[in-house]
Amino acid sequence: MSKLSNDSSVIEANQYYPRTRWKNADSSMVYYLIAKRVLDILGACFGLLCCLPLFIVLAIRMKIEDPKGHIFFYQQRVGKDEKVFNMYKFRSMVSNAEELLADLLDQNEMEGHMFKMKEDPRITKVGKFMRKTSMDELPQLWNVLKGDMSLVGPRPPLLREVEQYSSYHKQRLQVTPGCTGLWQVSGRNDIGFEEMVELDLTYIRERKISFELKIILRTFSALLGSKNAY
Repeated sequence: MSKLSNDSSVIEANQYYPRTRWKNADSSMVYYLIAKRVLDILGACFGLLCCLPLFIVLAIRMKIEDPKGHIFFYQQRVGKDEKVFNMYKFRSMVSNAEELLADLLDQNEMEGHMFKMKEDPRITKVGKFMRKTSMDELPQLWNVLKGDMSLVGPRPPLLREVEQYSSYHKQRLQVTPGCTGLWQVSGRNDIGFEEMVELDLTYIRERKISFELKIILRTFSALLGSKNAY
């Protein structure tokens, strides 16, 4: 009886403690997601209020250079769990940029399923300045408020990019995409697609609030001395 009782205790312990660890892990993730959303809302509100005068100046400059063009530009991107959403940016290209893209695809300077071209002829003068300083990305703070994006997370890809993804690449779509992330603070356009995916998966594995704050601080440092944005 004693041996049977001890065996039963071992079985109960083996069943109980893994569940306890899972429960603790689930609780930690819930707390992290709540704290992350609070950080997103506070950060986005603060950013939009502080940048409002800058938005006005940039809008005037864009209209002077291209009176017919829109100030804002939106593009369909793929977010968490492959949900499609409209991502907002300041327009940094000529109004018919998408129509001209097909003629430039063979000049792509980025490895993998992304298009980047350092001397892209579609970019306007003010657009080149905004891209160099990443100011064209500031309207994405509205996406953060809406919940489409987060302050920190993987870069949201285009639909045509995702169509070429393998199941391994699609792991980066398991979390909410961000305005900044490990890719942006680790070299940005100097980094190939496969390396970007590995950085995103590293973020997903290690994500926590202290890590988010570290990436945000590194983003400001990267913007001040960036030579990789275009």
